Amino acid sequence: MRSGHRLGEPRGHLPGHRPGHLPGHRLGRSFGWLWGAYGTSALGTWLAFGAFPLIAVQVLHAGPAEVAALASVGAAVGAVVAVPLGPWVEFRRKRPVLIAMDLVRCAALLTIPAAFACGVLTFLQLLLVSVVVAAADITFRAASGAYLKTLLPAEDLLVANARFESTTWTTTIIGPPLGGAAIGLLGPVATVVADAVSYLLSALGLRAMGGQEPPAEPRQAARMRAGDLLDGWRYILADPTLRPLFFNTALFNGLVMATQPLLTVLMLGPLGFAPWQYGLAFAAPAIGGLLGSRLARPLVTRFGQHRILAGSGALRAIWPVGLAFLGPGTGGLLLVMGVELGLIFCCGVFNPVYATYRLQRTAADRVARTLSAWAVTTKASTALLTAVWGVLGGLLGPRTAIGLAGVLLLATPLLLPRRTVARLSEPEPEPGPEPGPGQETRPEPEPGRPPNRG
Repeated sequence: MRSGHRLGEPRGHLPGHRPGHLPGHRLGRSFGWLWGAYGTSALGTWLAFGAFPLIAVQVLHAGPAEVAALASVGAAVGAVVAVPLGPWVEFRRKRPVLIAMDLVRCAALLTIPAAFACGVLTFLQLLLVSVVVAAADITFRAASGAYLKTLLPAEDLLVANARFESTTWTTTIIGPPLGGAAIGLLGPVATVVADAVSYLLSALGLRAMGGQEPPAEPRQAARMRAGDLLDGWRYILADPTLRPLFFNTALFNGLVMATQPLLTVLMLGPLGFAPWQYGLAFAAPAIGGLLGSRLARPLVTRFGQHRILAGSGALRAIWPVGLAFLGPGTGGLLLVMGVELGLIFCCGVFNPVYATYRLQRTAADRVARTLSAWAVTTKASTALLTAVWGVLGGLLGPRTAIGLAGVLLLATPLLLPRRTVARLSEPEPEPGPEPGPGQETRPEPEPGRPPNRG
């Protein structure tokens, strides 16, 4: 999902690349293939957005409890299945893992239209496929982050992550409307086929990159031990800046996603919004994410990485509480669109900066385990909070539960890193002789920022 300079070249400046030179920033042919593969699979994912619940309701006549289980249980079990895969990925070449995860997702998804055509599709099959896809998603993310770090010098990571974020929001805008049209014309499983094909095309793109991937780090022990499964979490919790960022993102993402089903019930139920208005309320503000991702690099260049990380992370928390005041009619529609636009814009700035910051602070031989632990925790916390807020929505009402989540989100900036400290992933320098009279020590580069290369 991520790429960089041509394999086999030294990890210095790319040909024609000057430090701080932003216009026309080129990351190499390999990055082009990798970016194309990511864009293809992202478009397939958004084409199939909501396909599983739709199939469950329209084809299998599932009830609300089964649809909720499909969303929460599938993600939670998939996260558990992915736990041992992080350490496993760490000691293998990453590109074959990426291709394998694409093919696994393709094969799993294709079982759904095959079973549908044969008239044997069941809810259990939908649930199992959702588990497989969730586990493969986590593994793919872990491998892709580790792969990106081996392909790009540190100063290019933000450029790459901003491009991926921009692609995400672009496909968010165009994918669901196209998917809805495809379902209307071709039936409920059409977008699942498109999603499966997108993973196949992504695997072919990754295969076409060519080049030689650096060998993976050798494993110290011959066999994986039970304690190795927790290495990613140990590494995160030992780092004084990764630790608060880890809790911040898990809580923020979980609370935002937990309110989505309640907001759906509120808008389509008591407030009486039409389905097209509901779709418009969340599709149009995605333009804010596209704009935010484009501004991330210039903002970091001007104000510094840590200020933008903390500032955008704090600003994104102030918007969701506004949804508690949502009312009917045009005013209500404009309110939800304004809240979502502000929230998504701030996330569009925050996400690539946060992804870059996390990669820079993680040692190269720990990236896969760290990202796997991060993704597992995020998926599990989202599933748990979605279930909890479902209960709260039933007890307190959707509006009150949404407002409670908004108030709690206002506290999440307290978990953002307050300062940047020296990276634990870097080896400590050997003690040298004290400087003599008239001698000056060479200043260290700013933590979190690579030293200038002459």
